[in-house]
Amino acid sequence: MESKKCYVVDSSSLIQMNRENPIDIFPSLWKELEDLIKKGLLISHEEVFNEISQQDDMLEEWAKKNKSLFKKPTITQTKIVKEILKKYPSLIKVDSLYQADPWLIALTKELKDAKQKMLWEIKRLIVTEEKIKGNKIRIPLVCNDYNIDCIDRIEMFREEKWSF
Repeated sequence: MESKKCYVVDSSSLIQMNRENPIDIFPSLWKELEDLIKKGLLISHEEVFNEISQQDDMLEEWAKKNKSLFKKPTITQTKIVKEILKKYPSLIKVDSLYQADPWLIALTKELKDAKQKMLWEIKRLIVTEEKIKGNKIRIPLVCNDYNIDCIDRIEMFREEKWSF
């Protein structure tokens, strides 16, 4: 069975990409991302949109043009988020307005657990710049518990065999 990859991208990766490879200077990178979005192989969560819209006007403008990237919460995701936060309450910061991390994991888990009716398997990976640091509760640590692979943006470029 053929396998495809679907990347579920975190705000940290989008923000870092725009810092190091600004949209106006590296249009070919952003075009590649848009091609993945059109194929349904790059997605994110509505909560990530909320986070990046507070960071950078150019990135926010790009996100608005690519609104299909950002998926809305579902009842299943809400249940998964509750489960995640019960187990890992420090994944979110109580004083923070935006809490995308558990939603990103819940979106990925929901899609991973869904029955696939295709000719190929879709492997779902979270793309984040967060790394495991000791026992600090971050996306990669929680993903390990849920058997979800995490990579960073450079690894995603390599998986896609992109070079700029």
